[in-house]
Formats: sequence, C-alpha cells, structure tokens
Amino acid sequence: MLELVFTRRFAMAHRLIHGSSEICATPHGHNEEVKVYLKSQNFKALDGKMNVVVPFQQAKTTWHRFIDQSVDHAFQLAENDPLVEWFKQHEPKRLPRLLITPGDPTTELLACLFMSKLNCFLSAEQSGLYCHQIEIMETPTNTVRFMGNPSEFIPNCRPSDQCWWNRADMSISEFS
Repeated sequence: MLELVFTRRFAMAHRLIHGSSEICATPHGHNEEVKVYLKSQNFKALDGKMNVVVPFQQAKTTWHRFIDQSVDHAFQLAENDPLVEWFKQHEPKRLPRLLITPGDPTTELLACLFMSKLNCFLSAEQSGLYCHQIEIMETPTNTVRFMGNPSEFIPNCRPSDQCWWNRADMSISEFS
C-alpha cells in the first residue's frame, strides 16, 4: 500500500485553562510541525505512465494553504476561555485569527480537529484520498499521533455542519 506523507510547520499560541498545567494557563507559543499520512480509498496498481496515486501538488495544495493562511500564527483558545469575550469586546477585528476549540486546545485535540478538516478537504476535492494518521510535534520532544475516527474523540461536537473542523473551508472558528 502506498502512502502520501506531507509535513508543514506553523507557529501558534495557546493557553490551557482547565487545569492540565498551571504553566500552560499563561498564553505561550510553540513552533509546531504537522505530518499527515494519506491513503487511497480505492487502491489501484500504478498505470505505467504517470505512476502516481494522486499528483503531490493536487493532494497537498489546499491543506498547505489552510495551515499557512489560517493556522499559522493563530491564537488557539477554548470556546469558553474569557479571552474570547475580551477579543469580541476590545479587538473584534482579530477574531478571525482565533482558533476556537471545544475545551482546551491541546495537541491531542488539535490532531483530531485537523484530521477531520483535512478529510473534509480531500472529500470535497474528490481526491480519492483520506487521512488515516496525523502527527503534531509540539516540541522537539513531544509528539501526538492520532489514528481513528476524529468524531469519536472530539468533545461536545455539535451537528457537523456547524463545526469548523467539519467544513471544507479555511475557517478555524465561527468568526473566520
């Protein structure tokens, strides 16, 4: 079985307010790397001409644009973080740069949300590909790897058409 694997780096800031670590309750940032593993939904032998599952450029363009334009330098916050209300009142023009999550924006949750988003892109593009594994390297020593059905792990998921991670657009919140 052939896989296509893509890696992208991005800078981010977040804070975790629900008690996982007091240090992480203060806004801080990471330079992260996301690696996605794609497989064909209907594997076919190489054709003896182009010999590709899907051209790399076709498979990665939307995903890379999403990471570069929406995720890079976004501020990740839980939907009930008081800073969300602060931005609404004091800096509403910055709301589109907030990546909003159900609960703390941990690397574990982001892996699930990103896999769901990528699979929405791949499905909308009728690429014949799906993401079966994703890794996010938060620091040089901490990596989260996710395999499975993201909707089984995402907490408090509202109907799919209302969640940014279930739409094939560049959104990272209800504000973008």
